[in-house]
Amino acid sequence: MSSTFPLIAVLWICLLSSLPAGDLSLALADVGPRVRSANPSLLAARLAVAEVRGRHLASGRLANPSAGIDFQGESQVSPQVFGLTFEQTFPVTRRLRLEKKLTAQLVEAAELEVKDIERKLIAEAQSVAIHILALQEKLVLGTHRTALVSKVAAFVSEQSKTGEISPLEATQARVEAHQHRMEVRKWEGEITTHLASLKPMLGLTPAAQLILKGKLPPVRLPNSEPNRQNRPDFQLAQARANAAQIDATLAMANKWQDLTAAIFAAREQQEISPGNREHTGFAGVRLSIPLPLWNQNEGEILEKSATAQRAKLESDALEQTIAGEAEVAQSEMLALADMAEDTRRNLLPLVIAQSAELEKAYESGQTGQLSVLRAQQQRLELELDAIDLARDFHLARIRYEAATAISASP
Repeated sequence: MSSTFPLIAVLWICLLSSLPAGDLSLALADVGPRVRSANPSLLAARLAVAEVRGRHLASGRLANPSAGIDFQGESQVSPQVFGLTFEQTFPVTRRLRLEKKLTAQLVEAAELEVKDIERKLIAEAQSVAIHILALQEKLVLGTHRTALVSKVAAFVSEQSKTGEISPLEATQARVEAHQHRMEVRKWEGEITTHLASLKPMLGLTPAAQLILKGKLPPVRLPNSEPNRQNRPDFQLAQARANAAQIDATLAMANKWQDLTAAIFAAREQQEISPGNREHTGFAGVRLSIPLPLWNQNEGEILEKSATAQRAKLESDALEQTIAGEAEVAQSEMLALADMAEDTRRNLLPLVIAQSAELEKAYESGQTGQLSVLRAQQQRLELELDAIDLARDFHLARIRYEAATAISASP
């Protein structure tokens, strides 16, 4: 079995060197950076931040002033008038500052939403990559196991011809060999399916070739200290709650509409008598203050206040949900780490030692070849189980890191 891995390594090197341009070969540690830089959904989400920044740039500004020109022709009872007017509206509350503050909070919320999408996409892509790496390792062992079981089936068939073993055992051995061959083919199909689902996450077209290098990382607990409050979706809920509170304050400020201030000037002329025209003029200011008599914006104030309360409650509820997710993921991760460590340190060395003793016993004539082959098969089965335990541990670790806002480790 030890000679199989160098052969697989040589095949991987040859395959990587023959990759055409535009295809991708990467390790598990490269999945996160690749998602950040090439995932199309994430790239589109970042444009939403630019949209909100544009709204923030336009907010909190006075309305453009207006200029007017008046002209009135001369008649027998009124002079000719030519006038200019300049008007500007001004808020009587701090509405503009609140609008600027609100859009700034919305920019922060949009950035946090992108971070949360990134967190989920990276966790999903890493989980798929873990499945692929585990299946690739199982494929190597499964191929070796299939060859070993076929060898056992052939040996049992020969023994059954001489009457030393029941023909039923020979039939059962052939059935097992066929089942293992089918399982290897099933794993090959699962690898193809997982690679197809991983490609769009990494920004690859379906026709592109993707190769995932390396093996499953060692079973190792995260070293970073969890901080659930740094999770982007929790920070997003808090930002939305703050924005809703600002929006409620803005609704109360909108009770008073803007006042209008104007400066105007006019020049008049009128014919007093033939050949004698009188020229006069005037200038002044005008102030218009709207009164909240019929509409005091009660409906919007009530709506925004309720929205602010709901956003606060949703933020508190999410904090409890995050704590529960982290606790479940941590318990699962610790249990799987303990099982994987027990298998690696205790059970697998015991099976290896037993297989070695049976080989020595076979060489000295104390046992048959079938016992040795069965022991080797048992060892391969245990190694496949160890791969499944390592896979499940890393899937639980990814869920735990995603739930606790720990930077994902390879």
